[in-house]
Amino acid sequence: MSRLIVVSNRVPLPDENGVPPAGGMAIALKAVLKKEHGFWMGWSERVVAEDAPPELTPLQDDGINYQLVDLSQRDLDEYYEGFANRVLWPIFHGRPDLAEYSEARRAGYHRVNKRFAELLNPLLRDDDVIWVNDYHLIPLAEELRKLGCSNRIGFFLHIPWPPADIFSTVPKYDALLRGLSFCNLVGFHTDYDLSNFLECLNREEQGKRIEEGFYAAYQNEFRCGVFPISIDTANFESLAENAARNERLQVTYPRMVGYDIAIGVDRLDYSKGIEKRIVAFRDFLRSHRERVDKTLLLQITPKSRASIPAYRVVQKDVAELVGRVNGELGTVDSVPVHYINKSVGQSELAGLYRKARIGLVTPLRDGMNLVAKEYVASQDPLDPGVLILSRFSGAARKLGAAMLVNPYDTEEMARTMEKALVLPRGERIDRWRAIMTVLREHDVHKWCSDFLSSLNRH
Repeated sequence: MSRLIVVSNRVPLPDENGVPPAGGMAIALKAVLKKEHGFWMGWSERVVAEDAPPELTPLQDDGINYQLVDLSQRDLDEYYEGFANRVLWPIFHGRPDLAEYSEARRAGYHRVNKRFAELLNPLLRDDDVIWVNDYHLIPLAEELRKLGCSNRIGFFLHIPWPPADIFSTVPKYDALLRGLSFCNLVGFHTDYDLSNFLECLNREEQGKRIEEGFYAAYQNEFRCGVFPISIDTANFESLAENAARNERLQVTYPRMVGYDIAIGVDRLDYSKGIEKRIVAFRDFLRSHRERVDKTLLLQITPKSRASIPAYRVVQKDVAELVGRVNGELGTVDSVPVHYINKSVGQSELAGLYRKARIGLVTPLRDGMNLVAKEYVASQDPLDPGVLILSRFSGAARKLGAAMLVNPYDTEEMARTMEKALVLPRGERIDRWRAIMTVLREHDVHKWCSDFLSSLNRH
């Protein structure tokens, strides 16, 4: 029986308190791994000496086998924080001005991918199927092929793929295109991402279409497809329904009485549009003074990648903006923006989603954005809130029943907030039902099944 081998930079191990990660992807892939008896390979989160011998550490948790790779501080500086997050992340999110390229970072990125391949290859059986995840590991398939690996390899990109003019700002970008050509299947969230990828191949005069879904490039043939990731919809519905029994929310809910809540949940990142969202909320309150003291924005924003200068700038700018808005529009009794710099548990989050009249999901650029789907799945079917969604999120391609906005247009966002608050219940229910039909038919388990079925058909 063939096994599934999942490879990603991080693996979904429990935290120091024994709490497993809440992500839907981890839930879906764990279910498949338990069935197919494979393993999940990724970074152990241990930092070792640079001259430590490369080796894998096996671990089992919750019935899943893991193979963990140690990295040195140099590896983290060059591969993870360097090329992956200071070059690829900003460029793939349309911000080449924030990229901090160096040849050492590019070399470190390829060095770590080569090490992953050298450690993984001896563990493979002939009929294993390999699923590589995300931008950290774009060269991995090519490195495996150099070692003689002939297994089926699928790659899924969890962030956007940029247009050719932006992608080509990555120095030596053709190595990334060539690396993906060694996969059997390359998956994207949206048709826009796939179109951008094919545009990059065409620009280099490297790619040509063989037939629907099949392409040739760099003397390799491979398949491309669109596989929009989703959430564990039924689980979020259940969490929201059970939120009334959450002890913390029993204390929080009474404080919300009398307020219309708009909620934003984002990792602290320049791609999320948090500053423009807060400006739009401020402009909304300025235009509707009667809503001051009656409407608040709950912005939950865990800190992220604090060692990278661009993230420290965002952290400072957002905090200062929150202070200015609260100073202008706050009162002795309340402030309009409640800004929280830490993670919130999934159960509590589902309950907060359910209480919010508006879900504000307004990234400047996003691969998918699962917060949009979590918010809708958490709503009361008889009295749902309204999702305000950026046109530049991958979720907008399938959730057209949301109120779509341009996140760069803060005045439009402010007007849309008022429209959402006065939207009749019947129309809110119609929009909610339209989105829930999509979420129930295309949950994270179907995403996983569709990708693997396509990979196995190749």
